[in-house]
Amino acid sequence: MPVLNIGSKSDDWRACRLSNFSADAFVLDGERMASVEGFIQGTKFPDGHPTRQQIFQSVGVEAKRFGKKAERKFVWWNGRAISYGSPEHHELIERAIRAKFEQNTTAMDALLATRGMILTHDLGHPDPPNTSLPAKVFCDILTRIREETLRARK
Repeated sequence: MPVLNIGSKSDDWRACRLSNFSADAFVLDGERMASVEGFIQGTKFPDGHPTRQQIFQSVGVEAKRFGKKAERKFVWWNGRAISYGSPEHHELIERAIRAKFEQNTTAMDALLATRGMILTHDLGHPDPPNTSLPAKVFCDILTRIREETLRARK
């Protein structure tokens, strides 16, 4: 089975569009995000934090850099503190990823164009121990969305 390694610097258009760095705006619970990465990094800061909205409107490496300053004990969403790295945290990220694909036809087209492929996210080094979204969890989410969408479109 062919493998697609997801990454923003890939030569494969599908891998670039599936990356959380991709500038695919979406709305989640009434909040507009410029990218999944902006969402992931922005939730590391509590509601009312002076740069939270700026982070939500960022993409790619810029978004990632904002998150480096975070404590990583909790993420905040809808006025709630959620334990960082917990199943609930990963479910929240999955909701954001789903919103990206539901609201961006070309991103969904890229995901569906990976039919029959194994999705990986190998950046050439192990996931840092404090990562928001381990590569396996990320790829499982994408695969689940792809397979659910393909079944629904039959």
